[in-house]
This record gives sequence, C-alpha cells and structure tokens, in this order.
Amino acid sequence: MAKKARRVDLDHLKQAVDEIVARMDVIEDFGKAADHLEGLGDIETDRFAITVATVDGDLVSGGDTDVPFAIQSISKVFALTLALRAYGDEVWKRVGREPSGDPFNSIVDLERHKGIPRNPFINPGALVVCDIVLGRPKDHGGHADVRAFLEHHVGEKTLGRLKEIVTEDGKSAGYLNRAMANLAKAFDNLHHDVEAVMKLYVEQCAIELTCRQLALAGRYLMHDGIDGNGEDPDVDAKLSRRLNALMMTCGQYDGSGEFAYRVGLPAKSGVGGGILAIAPDTASIAVWSPTLDENGNSLLGTLALEQLTTRMGWSVFG
Repeated sequence: MAKKARRVDLDHLKQAVDEIVARMDVIEDFGKAADHLEGLGDIETDRFAITVATVDGDLVSGGDTDVPFAIQSISKVFALTLALRAYGDEVWKRVGREPSGDPFNSIVDLERHKGIPRNPFINPGALVVCDIVLGRPKDHGGHADVRAFLEHHVGEKTLGRLKEIVTEDGKSAGYLNRAMANLAKAFDNLHHDVEAVMKLYVEQCAIELTCRQLALAGRYLMHDGIDGNGEDPDVDAKLSRRLNALMMTCGQYDGSGEFAYRVGLPAKSGVGGGILAIAPDTASIAVWSPTLDENGNSLLGTLALEQLTTRMGWSVFG
C-alpha cells in the first residue's frame, strides 16, 4: 500500500520562506566559497536561494532561485540511483553504506579497507559508482547518464555546464581523485580505465542547476519514487527510501551527524554551495549559498534548512 502524502499549508510555507530569505539577506561575512576547484572561488558569497517543491505540485521560492550553480557532489545521489536500479544490492559488494570519519576526499580509508569505499557519497565511493554505471549492459533500459536522468526529472533539455570544472579531456578534476581511482583499481574495484571513470565523474559534477531545477530533480525521493513528470524506469519506492537513508547518514560528509541534529532531514550537499533535502511524503527542498563550513557544506543553506524544518515541523524525528 502506497504511503499517504502529507498536505502542506501553502500560506504557512510561503511565509516561512519569505522570512528565511529576509534573515539570510542580513547575514554578512559568513565565510568563503570553495577555492580548491576552478570556477568556484570567485562566486559572490552573498548569494542565497531556496525552492520548495511540495508533494501537491506547488513551488515556493525565494532569493536568487534562477542563478545556476554546479551541483558537484549532489550528482552522486543521481549516479547512485542509476547504479542501484541496474544492479540492486550487488552495488554494496563494491561500496559500503557506513558514515566516514574522514574528509570526503581522504585516501587513507580506501587503503585501510582494501579498495572498498566507506560509502557512495565520499569521492572514492562516487568514483566506484561511476565505474558501475559505465559497466551497465546496453539493454539496461535506464537513462544514459546523470545528465539524461536530470533532464527527465527536471523536465528541461537545456541544463548548464560549468566549463571551468571540466576540460574536454576530463583532466581538471585533480590528482587526488585520480590517486583514489588508481588505488581502487589496484584492489580490482575499478573495472574501467581510470580516465573513462574520471570523465564521467567530472561531467556529472559540472552540471549546473538552479534551485528551482534541483528541487524538481529531487521530487522522486520525496514520495515513493513518484515525481509527477511521467514514468521513469530508474526509480521506485524501495529505491527512494534506501537513498534517503544514505543521505541522512552520509550526505553531509563528516558533518552528517550535526546536520541530522540541527535539520533532521535526509540531504546531500555539494561544494558548489547547494543542498538537496527531502521531507519524506512532503517536499523536495533545494537551497544554495556558496559559503562553506569546514566539512564542505553550505553554511547559510544549513541554517536556512534548520529554520525551515523548525517552522514547518518537517524533521523526520518529530
């Protein structure tokens, strides 16, 4: 039996979003954008945006919601969706499901566990997931890649691409990611050429979405795989629940526990400043602000989500 969607008081939501935007506007000198990746360090740090897509089909937005940003590691959720739909629990033979106590780009844990990444949302885990996606049979029946998946769920064919992140030969993602990919391959947990895996990885990280588009993209996670945009072979109820569980425990890197304590929602962040959060059976929420904390998560975005869940009573913990 399908779960019953939770109706949203639209007037209350609009008031909450307006008040949150007003509060974010008065916060100054809150940090800096990521400067370890080309194209991110020069973004204006006073930007803020929020969009809430409700299970009723409404969109409520505020701030710079039409400004595109690179989704970066949020793409890992969509790549994992493709991998799980194709192979199911076979994926977990090559990637773990536990939170990591190390930074998202640490290579130490990968060596400690002989090429098996701790979870799919840290960089080595995402690289193995990309390798799995590359290995799908030609008749897998799903979307070709993350971009195609997002085009379907957003309902638009003109998604952007931050060219500074990726060059045509795919070599701008950094030596550290290649080191992790090579280490995984040394332990026989990467089956394709490292450069092929890197190309797929940096291409999906470079996809640009607005807050509105990101909230639309996450709708399949909020209510049993249903997104209101037509049937999709890559999503179902069981899969969306599994993804939400992983987002809750691992989606904010080494800040996942703090995020669960403050916000209480499954979510995935990216160093481009975006966060996709899911209020199960209720809403898909996208926030964006490029200033980051020490774990690589958006500072204002986290604060805004904490205020939103408090105002709306959306924490999964009651």
